Amino acid sequence: MARIMAFDYGRKRTGIAVTDPLQIIATGLTTVETSTIFTFLEDYLKKEEVEKFVVGVPLRDHHEANPVVTLIEKFIQKLQKHFPHIPVDTEDESFTSKMAVKSLVQGGVKKKKRRNKSLIDEVSATLILQQHLGHH
Repeated sequence: MARIMAFDYGRKRTGIAVTDPLQIIATGLTTVETSTIFTFLEDYLKKEEVEKFVVGVPLRDHHEANPVVTLIEKFIQKLQKHFPHIPVDTEDESFTSKMAVKSLVQGGVKKKKRRNKSLIDEVSATLILQQHLGHH
């Protein structure tokens, strides 16, 4: 089996998480500058097999689209264009950043480290991927 990769897409940074090859465990991989994400992905895919991408899409109450959804849709289109052999799913990412901070607090991560937005993005991507695995 191949890995599943999830993204917590942002204007500046994108958190990335992956499953193990058996698709049982979701683990934070890294956070990259969004402007360099396709270079990162090309390098990663030379070393690892990815079966599916999962992109977090924020939905507000009553499932109204959030303004950042347009940027995420463009990102999804670019993923499909660059990697047409890898299907793309979406997962509601509402409140994942809050949940990420909460999980860091519960995990005993010091306040100074919790201010690291890159770490929060990576944990958010992991939560998106865990949510996806729970649905499939």
